[in-house]
Amino acid sequence: MPEIPSRRGLLLGTAALGAGAFLTACTSNEPKESSGSTDNQAAAADDKPGKKVTIGFAGPQADHGWLNAINVNARERAKKYSDVTLDITEGSNDTAAQIGQIDTLINKKVDVLVILPADGKAMTQAGLKAMRAGIPVVNLDRVFANPQAYRCWVGGDNYGMGLNAGHYIGELLKDKKNAKVVELSGPDNLELTKQRTQGFDDALKNYPNIKKVARQQAEFTVETGQAKMAQILQAQKSFDAMWNHDDDQGVGALRAIDQAGRDDFVMVGGAGALSAMEAIQADDSVLKATVLYPPTMAASAIDLARALGQGKGVSGLAEHEIPTSLTLYSAVVTKDNVKEYLPTGFK
Repeated sequence: MPEIPSRRGLLLGTAALGAGAFLTACTSNEPKESSGSTDNQAAAADDKPGKKVTIGFAGPQADHGWLNAINVNARERAKKYSDVTLDITEGSNDTAAQIGQIDTLINKKVDVLVILPADGKAMTQAGLKAMRAGIPVVNLDRVFANPQAYRCWVGGDNYGMGLNAGHYIGELLKDKKNAKVVELSGPDNLELTKQRTQGFDDALKNYPNIKKVARQQAEFTVETGQAKMAQILQAQKSFDAMWNHDDDQGVGALRAIDQAGRDDFVMVGGAGALSAMEAIQADDSVLKATVLYPPTMAASAIDLARALGQGKGVSGLAEHEIPTSLTLYSAVVTKDNVKEYLPTGFK
């Protein structure tokens, strides 16, 4: 699963990430006569074929639904552009192996590199090597330890996930006296888990009538989700809502809930799995919402890499260059808007 980045930048919702909607229209670097007005726009990336760009893509092993969706989004986005060639590695969770894969892409002299490191800190030197070789790097999600190791970072907002989950639950329960909530988190050794919990706790501070009465950590797997949820249900005979950090482990949590015959609370998931969205749409379980950590970030990374390779910028901004960071918004998906987000759900 992705780790929390230490940088936050431009906020953009997944609904704005359609092909061509994100990168359109820039200006020439030869400014027209003007008085300094930002109306002078430079040449920008759009769907029209331009300079051919070879993008190298290196990520970890796709051993989780979200990571597999990252690869799918990157491949599908690259196919939309006739001027893009995508050279994607097999992916590895072994740092040395991934460094070797990146070295191969550097030696091939790709135009731009998109890297989702298995370990951001450990992989920093690989990013620095590419940048020093004159290959701009788009750092995807797990951030490198040194900002000199990438030209642009794009990723999700783990703190925002917790914050939005907490506010959604808070608004549901704001009028209920002595409301109780529980939390099924990811592994506590991951920074992303700490950030998601912190955001959740900070949101709940706005609702003095709500108390968090239990928290269990799972391991982003169906099995641990089921086991830890069973423990919560056994210890807590009644509560009003729960937040689960990850929709994969949420499959197991729902099994435990069904086995216990409980339907007296509302469940909010995390990440945006297709199975969770389908359950929300069916409206036949306790799962009523999921907070996104959108794998569409990989499609945006391809957009940004193409713009870098073509020396272009992003429409809608006054600057001639792409931003240095792009943080995606953690939208809350409910029955009211699930149709909009179903195409982004991952298996």
